[in-house]
Amino acid sequence: MENNSEVAVFGGGCFWCTEAVFLEIKGVTSVASGYSGGHVENPNYHQVCGETTGHAEVVRIEFDPGQITFPELLEVFFATHDPTTLNRQGADQGARYRSVVLYTSDSQRDQAEEAIKALDASGDMPGPVVTEIAQFEKFYEAEVEHRQFYQNN
Repeated sequence: MENNSEVAVFGGGCFWCTEAVFLEIKGVTSVASGYSGGHVENPNYHQVCGETTGHAEVVRIEFDPGQITFPELLEVFFATHDPTTLNRQGADQGARYRSVVLYTSDSQRDQAEEAIKALDASGDMPGPVVTEIAQFEKFYEAEVEHRQFYQNN
């Protein structure tokens, strides 16, 4: 990770889709698909799909805060998935597809909470935002076949 980089971790459904979106954002220096938010160490895709690990499919984003801010990344995150559906994105169902912001600092937590309050107050959402906000603990990178899926397929 570069010295001036920061990290954001988001889950917004299938990590293939979320990864593809953030790879196109100016100021984002890297995006990795993986698993986080659960209780099992070194989970694999099949374990996460089994819904017993507690992990969500997430992306770990390194970004240059001089080019893009965490609140701007939150805007992209909330605009590219439905944060009002619990444990579901489109046809994908299960807790692994939950909407989640895993914050790496108190500032990120506060900014995520403010973003959700603003979305709820805007009336632009079809229902209340159910995005989970939790402290980031550990990231487990997805298997090779899941990395940069859209670029490689």
